[in-house]
Amino acid sequence: MGIKLSILDQSVVFPGETAVDAFKHTIQLAQKAEALDYTRFWVSEHHDSEQVAGSSPEVLISHLLAKTERIRVGSGGIMLQHYSPYKVAENFNVLASLAPGRVDLGVGRAPGGLPRSTKALQQGIVEATSLADKLGELQQFVQNKLHDDHPLKGLRVSPIPTVPVDIYILGASAASAQSAAEAGLPYVFAQFINGDHAIAEAAFEAYQQNFNFEKGTQPRLLLALSLIVADTEEEAIELAGEYKNVKIHLENGKTLTVGTLEQAEEYGRQTQAKFTVEEKQAEITKGTKETVRQKLLEIQQKYGIEEFIVTTSVKDFAKRLRSFELLSEAFSETLV
Repeated sequence: MGIKLSILDQSVVFPGETAVDAFKHTIQLAQKAEALDYTRFWVSEHHDSEQVAGSSPEVLISHLLAKTERIRVGSGGIMLQHYSPYKVAENFNVLASLAPGRVDLGVGRAPGGLPRSTKALQQGIVEATSLADKLGELQQFVQNKLHDDHPLKGLRVSPIPTVPVDIYILGASAASAQSAAEAGLPYVFAQFINGDHAIAEAAFEAYQQNFNFEKGTQPRLLLALSLIVADTEEEAIELAGEYKNVKIHLENGKTLTVGTLEQAEEYGRQTQAKFTVEEKQAEITKGTKETVRQKLLEIQQKYGIEEFIVTTSVKDFAKRLRSFELLSEAFSETLV
């Protein structure tokens, strides 16, 4: 089985840059990804952040589709808890009609921001709907096949694209893997968010053992990871050295990954709950193209990963591009 390579870009606003710079780099990276024959290019959703510019994946996807010709473009992901599944389906049906066969709808369960942005996004929502129910409804809307017992039976999601979007479930826990399995959808484990290998293995096992084949689909397991490839091992280590993984642990047992210590402390203040903050070196797969190739092949063989979705947060944009070039070269014979 060949390895598929894709990119997740978060439109990071590095110190000394603006959102204009971040989006310019995202566009250039999408075009480079297409030139290097990467499988897909996804953008993320973050709110109320000075460090990340991508607050509206749908808008950014539309622009990236217009700036590229072949590569699949999608969300990594839409935070479905905030939105109406009907409106999400409408947005992506428009995109799929603009670029048939090129649009992915990755869906996540994280808040994508601090509590106040969640409150703002969900302002006016009076009906509490579980994420599982929203996901099931989203699938029905995307396929324009509402169940006979659905209260909105007969409603159509316009426009109706010739090729519906592909839905992916993004997560970093066994619970999210279980949701993907029950829905019969592809699952993307976000190792760059949760680097706990035991949890990753539990998620992979939950997905593979509980996959709902009655949906008429087959399991597809993808891994999203932080990765840096450089011309030397020393340079890769240096580029990776400045990145930290920051988690906030709330007293209710909930754990979230945030960008900085300041964001963690602000999250705790906004929830007005007791919390602890954990900071450690980020888990980044790094090295020369030979080293990284071997590491990815080992992961593929161990877990049956079909595709790697790579995020590379290197401030020097030229070196960021170089990393993706080297990764492509590493799998030039097996890149599908």
